[in-house]
Amino acid sequence: MAVFALLMLWAWWRARAADSVVMARVLASPLIVVVAYLVNSVLKSLVEEVRPCRQLPGSFVVESCAPAGDWSFPSNHTVAAFSAAAALWYADRRIGWVALLAAVLMGASRVWVGAHYPHDVLAAALVGVLVAVPLALLAGRAAPLVDRLRTGPLGPVLGAGAV
Repeated sequence: MAVFALLMLWAWWRARAADSVVMARVLASPLIVVVAYLVNSVLKSLVEEVRPCRQLPGSFVVESCAPAGDWSFPSNHTVAAFSAAAALWYADRRIGWVALLAAVLMGASRVWVGAHYPHDVLAAALVGVLVAVPLALLAGRAAPLVDRLRTGPLGPVLGAGAV
C-alpha cells in the first residue's frame, strides 16, 4: 500500500504545475480509496466467504492466515489498489499506468500468498474501478475550489497550476 501512497505523492508533485482539474483529482484520490474500501467492507460483510487458507486443508500459504471472521471476498488490498490506480489514471496517465501495474501485482500477490481466491481479486478490481471512475470524474468539478486555494495560504503546496 505504501507504493500507492508514494504514487499519490508523485501525482501531487506533478499536479502543482497542472491545471486545477488535475490537482482536484489528485487531492481526491486518497478519499476515493477510502470510499472504495468502505463499499468493499459492506460487500465483505454481506458475502462472508471463508479464506482459502481456512477452507482448503493443506493449502499453500506464504503468510499467516487471517483470523476467522476476516472474510475473503472481495479483497480489501486489491480494491484499494485498483481504486487508487483508477483515480490516478484520471489525474496523470503516466502515473496511472504505473499504478495499474502495481494494482495487478497487488491482486496477483494476494492469490499467491494464499489469502484470496482469484475471484476475490477480480471482483475487488471491478469494485475498485467502478467506485473510483465516477468519483474521479466528479472530483474534477472541484477545480474552482482548487483555483481559490491556490491564491491563498495553500498556494505554495498546491502550486501555480498551468500557466
